[in-house]
Amino acid sequence: MTTGDVAPQKERKSRKNKPIVDEKAPLLPKRQDEHAGFDEFDGASFTGAVFNLSTTIVGAGIMALPATMKVLGLGLGIAMIIFMAFLTEASIELLLRFSRAGKSLSYGGLMGDAFGKYGKILLQICVMVNNIGVLIVYMIIIGDVLSGTSSSGVHHAGVLEGWFGEHWWNGRTFVLIVTTLGVFSPLACFKRIDSLSFTSALSVALAVVFLVITIGISIVKLISGGVTMPRLMPDITDLASFWKLFTVVPVLVTAYICHYNVHSIDNELEDNTQIQPVVRTALALCSSVYVMTSFFGFLLFGDGTLDDVLANFDTDLGIPYSSILNDAVRVSYAAHLMLVFPIVFHPLRLNLDGLLFPHRRSLSRDNVRFGLITAGLITVIFMGANFIPSIWDAFQFTGATAAVCLGFIFPASITLKDRHSIATKKDKILAIFMIVLAVFSNLVAIYSDAYALFKKNKSSPM
Repeated sequence: MTTGDVAPQKERKSRKNKPIVDEKAPLLPKRQDEHAGFDEFDGASFTGAVFNLSTTIVGAGIMALPATMKVLGLGLGIAMIIFMAFLTEASIELLLRFSRAGKSLSYGGLMGDAFGKYGKILLQICVMVNNIGVLIVYMIIIGDVLSGTSSSGVHHAGVLEGWFGEHWWNGRTFVLIVTTLGVFSPLACFKRIDSLSFTSALSVALAVVFLVITIGISIVKLISGGVTMPRLMPDITDLASFWKLFTVVPVLVTAYICHYNVHSIDNELEDNTQIQPVVRTALALCSSVYVMTSFFGFLLFGDGTLDDVLANFDTDLGIPYSSILNDAVRVSYAAHLMLVFPIVFHPLRLNLDGLLFPHRRSLSRDNVRFGLITAGLITVIFMGANFIPSIWDAFQFTGATAAVCLGFIFPASITLKDRHSIATKKDKILAIFMIVLAVFSNLVAIYSDAYALFKKNKSSPM
């Protein structure tokens, strides 16, 4: 059963008369408040909604996926990417169906409907943890690309360092300050998510540019014999290597997290029956990009693939115009992340406002509160990006905690709660499977990471 099947006939034409149950729900303020001053807005288009949701999905997670192939092997790795796409689609379908039944306009409102005030607060906290972690990753990658990074004692030069040499003005901190003030801050000031549909389309195009160049380089090197076919299955030699397989689960989960923006996009659609096709189209598009990036990225660099594959594009690739192609790959994806930033920032700001000021008027109508929350969040993200060393570390934390709750545990819990008695036996079996898989995989991932860190510290000299 799709979400369109449960929508009343009258609702198919317009979202304007959709009943509002929880006007304080964190992910979506009351519609007439949210769009006050935007009377010309008649609803978002299907294409714009697909681009906004795709941009939410294809963020920094794509850069860590080639490294997951190094752990899983190409065969198992690609199978897991496709499996996670289907599981994500199922979890979003559950969210939308139960939202229709409870007339909830947001993820937070749905959690409040199922579990009361504390359920909504828990959802708000998880969105904040997940989105702050993801946005910190975006800044880390942009800093790596433009100013360089070091891994295992090897320095990987940034684009600006390669062009102009080492200077104070192309150091990591200064570059991130300029990017934050010149790009992130202006884009974060849009109050309606559909206002970002153009930048979302541009960001998807930049991700495709990165992918096309990577595929071209891989094919040229494959024809010339410059690369060998990587292994298809994981290299399991002992118990420790087996448990290490589970460390990729948080990364795969984080790569598909978009649930916090689905209701916002749904509510702005001109025709709300299109939301399920929007979700499926976006997931199909993103899964294709993920599979191709993982395959060709791992094919190109093999076991030398870094946690952030962009950092690999700083050496001679053994083909003509290598340096130009390296710079094109890195700059295109850094620009992509800059344009993704406001899409992820939008629900983060709304949830923090809902948590701190649950009974105040809509955030879009209070410019002082809007500005203070925006400035405070950007400052926290900037500080985190300067103190967290690796995107893998950030993904492991957010993916094993907040992301898995948003993507699977919360939708499954809402289904099992079944407050409106609409869940089928199949739905409840799927919900139990989601919870068991999420809890087991992430407990093992946390244990494996902690064990590896302990072993590394123990073996290092004083």
